Amino acid sequence: MKKIIFSLLLSLLAGSIFSQVAKVITLNKPDTSRGLPVMKALASRASASEWDTTSLNLQDLSDLLWAANGVNRPALGKRTAPSARNSKDIDVYVFMKSGAYLYDADKHLLNLVSAGDNRLLCAGQQTFNNVPPVFCLLVSDVSRFTTGTDSMKLVLAAEDAGIVSQNISVFCAGVGLSTRPRATMDQAKLRALLNLKKTQYLLLNNPVSYKKD
Repeated sequence: MKKIIFSLLLSLLAGSIFSQVAKVITLNKPDTSRGLPVMKALASRASASEWDTTSLNLQDLSDLLWAANGVNRPALGKRTAPSARNSKDIDVYVFMKSGAYLYDADKHLLNLVSAGDNRLLCAGQQTFNNVPPVFCLLVSDVSRFTTGTDSMKLVLAAEDAGIVSQNISVFCAGVGLSTRPRATMDQAKLRALLNLKKTQYLLLNNPVSYKKD
């Protein structure tokens, strides 16, 4: 009887451990040899309107984020996406069923910001028949711009977000994933959830999924 009770306790403990949301997701090394040639990827680029609900595997998620705004020249700390005056103002927040994470480009990992499924906050008032497994939310912190007027900083922020969003679109076209750039979202609730500063602006989001059959 004692052995049975002990086994049950071990099972419950194991279940509790594996049900916890990961606070840090270490991403795989990006596979820079995959995908279509750039011209074919551009020829295939299209904004998706249907979504598969299958979770992205770790390699696809890793490559997606590196392509979006990862470090491609480690010695210089430079990114796949340029930014005005190398300000690196764009942060990529990744919304999945398990929680919302912040992409750390320098360490190529995800840090948990908020547990729980808040993907529909990125959808805003738009209805999704199938909720895509990932939303990449692009946020600019204009305090990282060291010069320029407030209005110019907003222009630069929008420009930088657009470049990251296009990186996502071209990557997805090149490897057979679905995405589209979007500007609508629940700004107020997202700001509260992510505890954003006044200098941080929610600009764009890209839902990402596998191709829907």
